[in-house]
Amino acid sequence: MPGKFHVCTLNVKQMKNLILVSLIFLNSFQALSQSVTVSGTVLSADSGKVLPYAQVAFYKSGSDKIVTGSTTDGNGAFEVGLEPGKYRYVVTFIGYEDYSQEVKIGKRGKDLGEIAIPVKAEVMKEVKVEGNEIKRPVLATMEGMEIDPDQTIANVGGSLLDILRNTPSVNVSDDGSVSLRGSGSTNILIDGRNSALASDLEQIPASAIESVEIINNPNAKYDASSDGGVINIKLKRGEEIGANARAELTMGTRMRTNASVNLSQRTTKYAVYGGYSFRKWPRVGRGVTERRSSFDGDNELLRQEQNSTNEDLENTINYGGDYFWGQNKLSIEGVFNTEDEDDFQSSSAFIQNLDTEEILTSYVRDNSETEENATYDNALIYERDFDDEDKFFRASASISIRDQTENQDISIYNNTLLTEGDPDRREGSTTDEFRNTSVLQADYATPVLSGLLEAGYKSIFRKFDNDYIYGLVDGASGEITPYDSISNSFLYQDQIHALYAIYSDSLSKFNYAVGLRAEQTILQNELSNVNTSLVSPEDLNNEQQYLNFFPSVQLAYFLNDKNTFKTTYSRRIDRPNAWRLNPFPDFADSLNVRVGEPNLQPEYINSFELGHMYQSGGFTLTTNAFYRRIDGQVDWIVRVEDGISYRGPQNLNTANFYGVELINTTQVTDWWNVNASYSIFESRIDGTNLDNSFTNSGVSWYAKVTTDVSLPLSLNLQLTGNYFAPEIEAQGRDLARYYLDASLQRYFWDKQVSVSASFRDVFDTRNYAGENYGENFSQTYEYNRETQIVLLTASYTFNQDM
Repeated sequence: MPGKFHVCTLNVKQMKNLILVSLIFLNSFQALSQSVTVSGTVLSADSGKVLPYAQVAFYKSGSDKIVTGSTTDGNGAFEVGLEPGKYRYVVTFIGYEDYSQEVKIGKRGKDLGEIAIPVKAEVMKEVKVEGNEIKRPVLATMEGMEIDPDQTIANVGGSLLDILRNTPSVNVSDDGSVSLRGSGSTNILIDGRNSALASDLEQIPASAIESVEIINNPNAKYDASSDGGVINIKLKRGEEIGANARAELTMGTRMRTNASVNLSQRTTKYAVYGGYSFRKWPRVGRGVTERRSSFDGDNELLRQEQNSTNEDLENTINYGGDYFWGQNKLSIEGVFNTEDEDDFQSSSAFIQNLDTEEILTSYVRDNSETEENATYDNALIYERDFDDEDKFFRASASISIRDQTENQDISIYNNTLLTEGDPDRREGSTTDEFRNTSVLQADYATPVLSGLLEAGYKSIFRKFDNDYIYGLVDGASGEITPYDSISNSFLYQDQIHALYAIYSDSLSKFNYAVGLRAEQTILQNELSNVNTSLVSPEDLNNEQQYLNFFPSVQLAYFLNDKNTFKTTYSRRIDRPNAWRLNPFPDFADSLNVRVGEPNLQPEYINSFELGHMYQSGGFTLTTNAFYRRIDGQVDWIVRVEDGISYRGPQNLNTANFYGVELINTTQVTDWWNVNASYSIFESRIDGTNLDNSFTNSGVSWYAKVTTDVSLPLSLNLQLTGNYFAPEIEAQGRDLARYYLDASLQRYFWDKQVSVSASFRDVFDTRNYAGENYGENFSQTYEYNRETQIVLLTASYTFNQDM
């Protein structure tokens, strides 16, 4: 039909054909080289004795990511397999100085011979500190920062959201949504891929996370989506040569349980890995909302109180493998997660006339909710290296599915604040939601002239299908008679097709990279099974198509070995998601109605950053100044009519964000180090296209500090403090939030076993609160989850060199 489009979907037969053709294409490459053997022997520089069980790690030259590693045997000898190239290897052993050396590996391999490392033994006030590890949970990079979650003890036994709460520039709200430098729109990737797992970050255990990349101003290689930047979650795969295993068990207050086991085996020919985690995480919460409004001379007060209990049970399996032949690698990656929730929320509310003190209405709603989720994420990846280290090819195909069903049983008691006797009526709902994200991607890099040319293609196909039924429950049969004013079906589909190119080069101490990305967007919304009197006919079907170009520029100047300056620019887009586009009113709470806007337009962002990195010994300081201008800023606007609030997204004129960010690591002494970050920014929101009252400005700031102290008896004490100053919105602000976590950890048996205790939110201050206001109302809210908890964790790690 003219004006329509069809989202490309692949059935099983088509997918098998695609994979077969891909494999034939990939195998057409001729292997040019094989892994070679690198060996050596580690011994003490003082005594000349060999050192068994020393750790040897190899990094690509100029990189901080381990390529492979090994443990010396009983004779101090080790052997690994590596592709020819330039590397840096590091030898570590308790009581000895770390030893680092650059080396070039040829096509015949290399024998590094005897590697003598010097003894380190320092005594201070009867506390013997040998080989104390410098904690660096945050590593500044040219693109942003990289987070090592294993360096923060407070993350142990938690989830991915706990890691993000302790990450500079990141703010996690009470509902688990993530904002970066004041922006609630962030592109969250799993292993560099668009994934349905990102829709619920609490389902991913912290023990499964290898690292978190924060890319504040991404270049043209990344999706142009979102104004806050990119957060890339890297899952653990088992990178060490040999057989490896790790098991971890966490028990906490209210019988919280988090258990995981991970296994891997890697040789020079293949690698396989897999893991399983179990998470049981009960919690309680309470909230209060007060709204004062004025209509036709009447002043009214609405007060709502909520108490909730949540039972969350999750099982997660991750699996994968790599096969190496020549300079080729074929990989399979997958995650499967199931989640069962059993929640209860009791909400009581009343409306009072403030002039007469008369209670106009009151009620209690007891809501019992069950939810079942299943998430699948699978990817097939091919990588090709070349003799020229700068030349590279990578192709991948992935599919990510999330299937969710939810049932609610609601008992309503009218004209009371008590739940005595039988309810006046029962209501219920069923939600059947399906998300599908499929991605095809290819990236290629090759030297051109004196620089490097990178180019690539990416297509994303997404489908969001939500069927929602809400109605009166028959007391005898339990069947739901739907309310036409609430029940509906909403289908959202989109395609994003992209091409990009980046050229980079080095001139003396100066590096630069310029890029351009083109993205074609095609989207369609369809609303059905609705009462058309509530939605205009033109909103039942909505289609949009647009082509955009997104340039990026990155410049770096290396003044000397301690000082580096950088500046970046990028243009990006933030497309409205499915929920924001759904125009059908959600009357589940009759006093607070949510409604989407099908004609919502995307935001366009111009982002600039100027930074400086300084490093000297155990001290590093990264300073970033940033500016973001957003055209068509989307914010949630609240209107109150006849005592009912209607909340929905709207395009405003502009938003401007200015800020400075500092990230510091300091090794104060051999037994004490500090990691700190500070972000301050000003927000200016202009919503005069809607109303003069939708304009706001203000300054907000974040501060996060992690400090590690080595205590007697080989104990490590870690304190993690977070402070979030009030932050503005178009119609109000979120209030300040702050808390302190304290953790203790001790290793046993040459660090094979670790035991830790974490005391979360020591002073019980991690509360969420805010205020909103409009032409005829003002509102305050506060929500407190149970955050003051204690967790005890034990883990065991096994490594066997092949």
